[in-house]
This record gives sequence, structure tokens and C-alpha cells, in this order.
Amino acid sequence: MKSSIQKFPASFVWGVAAAAPQIEGSIDADGKGESVWDRFARKPGAIHNGDTLHPACDHYRRFGTDFALMRKLGIRHYRLSLAWPRIFPDGNGAVNQRGLDFYHRLFDSMAKHGITPWVTMFHWDLPQALEDSGGWRSRNTVDAFANYADTIVKAYGSRVKNWITLNEIMCFTTHAYGTGGKAPGARESDAVVNQTKHHALLCHGHGVRAVREHGGAGARVGLTDNAAVTVPVMETPEHIAAARTAFTDQNLAILDPICRGRYSPRYLRECGAARPQVARGDFALISLPTDFLGLNIYSASFVRRGRRGKPEMIPFPANYPQADSPWLKLVPQALYWGPRFCHEVFGIKAIYITENGCGYDDDQPRGGEVFDLHRRDYLRNYLRELQRTVPDKIPVKGYFLWSFLDNFEWQDGYARRFGITHVDYKTQRRTPKLSAHWYAAVIKHGRLV
Repeated sequence: MKSSIQKFPASFVWGVAAAAPQIEGSIDADGKGESVWDRFARKPGAIHNGDTLHPACDHYRRFGTDFALMRKLGIRHYRLSLAWPRIFPDGNGAVNQRGLDFYHRLFDSMAKHGITPWVTMFHWDLPQALEDSGGWRSRNTVDAFANYADTIVKAYGSRVKNWITLNEIMCFTTHAYGTGGKAPGARESDAVVNQTKHHALLCHGHGVRAVREHGGAGARVGLTDNAAVTVPVMETPEHIAAARTAFTDQNLAILDPICRGRYSPRYLRECGAARPQVARGDFALISLPTDFLGLNIYSASFVRRGRRGKPEMIPFPANYPQADSPWLKLVPQALYWGPRFCHEVFGIKAIYITENGCGYDDDQPRGGEVFDLHRRDYLRNYLRELQRTVPDKIPVKGYFLWSFLDNFEWQDGYARRFGITHVDYKTQRRTPKLSAHWYAAVIKHGRLV
């Protein structure tokens, strides 16, 4: 009997994701410099339980066994990040050869295990030395990033063909310099925050330029964005139109300059006197053509058509289902509407879900197993919505589950676990969870199981 269960395309990329500062540990090994998160974690009250980025998952020394486990689970694509302070301890200036060599060894091991790297140039760990001289407030950071991007693409371009410039601009600008919840924990004016975003966009442009100049044959590059996703409360034309309008309005600051080479009049009106300062040639760099857009999607907002046709956000009730991360409301439809609106509004022709997952606090082994049915259910429901993009010809080309390992979850320290592999931080023992075995079956069969 022929199965009626729809498969994803045979070319669909299935992978997992992680970030250097969250898993590597060894924060001062082999000449690595201090990052803003290394410093921020030592600030009293900044991180749950006073946790720091060491030892994390000790991936710096255990990457070989981690890749062997990936291979055993059938995972062939891994999105990772490079630690800028490992390669340039002061952010710029002298290169740390031992840092470069570490990632050569890491890529050797990935190749040995048949795993394709998808490399994020920057995943929040700005060298503290750059922050001390202005950080993202300063255009000097743009120059430093340009040099860093050139260095890593020249060093690894023969073995890395999938590059991501930056991870979640809004998080390391607005949430780091505006609300102060993320490193370096500053609280600046709107004008300063808007300028940090502009500088980040310039760094994205330099990342693209570096790949075009030094990446070699077959190199591809894009940005990973945590776009604000809106979902129509009912899938009828009027509510879909309202959700599309809300999506457009909420994502002008990042996607408009990248896709259209300018700041929209609406965005500039909203900024008022706090609008970013732009130099000649900035938008030509920012809008250099990319090969794909990465989307990190965990949740979304529901929208309806309100009075006079304007979009209205619908508040979540107190008992709406969520993960242990309070910001992570369970909205599976986000994996359909986020890619669809990116395609329709901004003309994106290739999309990868570069992060999707859920954080819970109670994943503990019992008899050598971790029965994280809540995570398995989350993933299955979200992937069912992603599957809807296939017949609708929305160009989603791949999916990277966050995360392969439990890890340092920023302000939440080690209490919040996103991994499909449990990590005992005292012994560093890895235990694949039920969700890992379920995801392995999805990869094997190319469909939900």
C-alpha cells in the first residue's frame, strides 16, 4: 500500500545547530581573548545561578566524540559558529594562530565523520577589547569585523562553502545596548541603539564581500535573522493581509536595507531624530546580493484585521501553552507563515530555518534515557507546519534544530536545556534524548514519523 504521508524534497537539508560561546568552554585556552559574554557572566545577578561560559560542554576538547555521535544519529549538516576572540584575542591586530588551528582540527574531524559545516561568522561573542573601545556603537568595530571576515574565509574557504555572516542582529544590538538584558548589558539612547544596528548591517555586508572575494568556487552566504513572525488568527484573506502588513512593519529595520538597499520611509519616520547616520556607499555594501536567508523561529504573535482594517496583535492569555522559556509561546504555525511572508514581502528565494527548538528545565536521565516527549511533540507540530511550505512552493531549503547539545543558555545559564542530547555538566556525559532518536528517524525517512 502506497504511503500518503508527504515527504520533504530529497534535497532538503536536515541539520543541527550550536554556537561557540555556548558549548566550547576553555574560555582562555590557547590564547583566546575575553568576550563580552565572558565579562558579562561575572557581573553579579546577570546570569541565573551565577553560571559562566566555562566549562560549558567542553566541546573544545570533546568535539571528536560529539561529531561521532552526530554521525551515529545520521546528522550530516551542522551549523556552528567561530569564536572571534579565539582568532583575534583583541578583536583586531595580531592573529592567534592557535585559534585558527583549532578550527582546522575541528573541520578535519567533521570531514572524517561526513558532516558538512555551515559556519556563522559572529554569534554574539564580541571581543571585550572592542567593546572597551566602543563596541557596536563604533564604526571601528565594522573595520575590525571586515578584517576578521577576510581572515576566516581565506583560512577556511577551501573546506567551508556555506557561510552565515551574523546571528540575530536585534539580539546583540537592541537587547544588548537598549534593554541591557544581554552582554554587554548597556542601556543607551534610541539613537545609539539604531546606530549599533546600522554598524551590524555593515558587518553583514563585509561578510558577504569576504565570501565573494575569498570563498572560492561554490561558496554561498546569507544572514541569519530572528524576524518577528506574525500569524493570522484565521487563515482567511482579511486576516492574512493584516498579518502580512504587521510582519512587514516589524521587520523593516533589518530586512529592508538588506533586500532593498535603503531604510524605508516608515522606519525613518518611526526613528525620528534617532535615525541612524549613514555614510556614502553604506547601502551598496549592506545590500550585496546573498544566496539565502536564515530564519531563527521559535514563536510568533497572532494578528487579526482590526478596526479600519488595521492589524491588531492578540494578547496571549495567562494559561497559553509555552515552554519553560517564558518568551517561547507554542505557535507551530510560525514555521509556515514566517517563511511565507519573507518570500512574499521581501522576495527571498532561498530560506533555511537555522534555528528552531524549545527550552525546558526538567530533562533528566532515567535509567539511561531522557523521555522528553514535550520536545518531541513541539518539534513534530512545528515541522508539520513547515511541511505545508512544500506544496505551496515556499522556498524553504533546510532545517537546523536548536540545539544538538544542552548548553549555556545565555542569561538562563545551564538550567534551561534546549538540546536533543542531554549533557551532565559534572561528568560531561552525553545522553541522546528521545527527541534525538525521533529526529534521526525524520532525517532517515525524509518525513515526519
